[in-house]
Amino acid sequence: MSKKVLVVGGGAAGMMAAISAAERGATVTLLEPNERLGKKLNITGKGRCNVTNDSGVEELLANVPHNGKFLYSAFSRFDGRDAMAFFEELGVPLKVERGKRVFPVSDRAFDISGALERRLKKLNVSMLRRRAVGLSTENGAVRGAETEQGTLSVDAVILATGGVSYPATGSTGDGHRLAAEAGHTVTPLRGSLVPLQEEGGVCAELQGLSLRNVGLAVFENDRKIEADFGELLFTHFGVSGPLVLSASAHMRHFEKKAYRLEIDLKPALDEGQLDRRLLADFEKYANSDFCNALDDLLPQKLIPVMVERCGIPPHQKVHDVTREQRQGLLRLLKHFSIAIAASCPAEDAIVTSGGVKVSEINPHTMESRILKGLYFAGELIDVDAYTGGFNLQIAWATGRAAGFAAAETKE
Repeated sequence: MSKKVLVVGGGAAGMMAAISAAERGATVTLLEPNERLGKKLNITGKGRCNVTNDSGVEELLANVPHNGKFLYSAFSRFDGRDAMAFFEELGVPLKVERGKRVFPVSDRAFDISGALERRLKKLNVSMLRRRAVGLSTENGAVRGAETEQGTLSVDAVILATGGVSYPATGSTGDGHRLAAEAGHTVTPLRGSLVPLQEEGGVCAELQGLSLRNVGLAVFENDRKIEADFGELLFTHFGVSGPLVLSASAHMRHFEKKAYRLEIDLKPALDEGQLDRRLLADFEKYANSDFCNALDDLLPQKLIPVMVERCGIPPHQKVHDVTREQRQGLLRLLKHFSIAIAASCPAEDAIVTSGGVKVSEINPHTMESRILKGLYFAGELIDVDAYTGGFNLQIAWATGRAAGFAAAETKE
């Protein structure tokens, strides 16, 4: 007699859990109130979908800064290369880019969600456009789920409702509420991979300016904890863009530690090369005011801020700029500092940090240690990773583990 399994949530983890349970012979129903599955999946990677990372277990774990050990078993059975093979078998050709990031060759996230939907249909997974409002339990085991249209009686429930980031995609925190009602601890929820709010007003002056090919270092209480290279964007509240979202995952203790970013505006030049570049520019603009001598070096919008910060009077003639003043400008170009007050709210984040406490979940099966027959998958669990396909890999691996375990018939 096949088990009846209900999967709550039709995102990445939920679709993988439903497919995995059905592959093991379970009769599966997938509950998703959105009009289509994979709504958040379809906007990941700017619509390209960074499916996974071409990595084995150890490399995956090294990119999960919070509760990584919990994922060892799930990753051991389904790592980045397994995920690649899975999607290629579903007919989606993949490619590997910088940092081992994996994307569909088509650069279309819809190809990933479409392949999962076709697999669900082939496995006869029933789909209901409903929202779970409660769990039915009896004698310490789950017996079904309450929906707005009545009760669904099942043998196992997999919660895969996502976190609280991007609420417009349906990540409204329902799963955390259901888990808490079942007796689980939900750790504080906050954003990870999220824009950052500045302490001060310099970013507002630079609003809309995008910088490409810059270096970024993260300092925690004056100790450098991370460095990267790429693109960032100044906003009315602070900074955003790929570099900043990655950096934010390292900034986890705003309540007790001070953070700042340092931008290297000229990472291709060492200090000696940059000094020679400055000397050449200053020779070219020798008879100009200093404020008019930086056009070849910096974007127009950045020049007034740099002039103000470096302390060289704007109307001082360039031929009068001293060596010390030039050295000060050089240091500023290599270490443009921004004090960070806080990260933006969780709803602005790509992923949620926090969730169902991992000590209350069996890491091999993803089953609740509190309520038999209840399983968890994806962002709902208190694990999160850096950018690069690692968060989706958590969804695939935990969904796979939960689906397989929930479908097993216990003697």
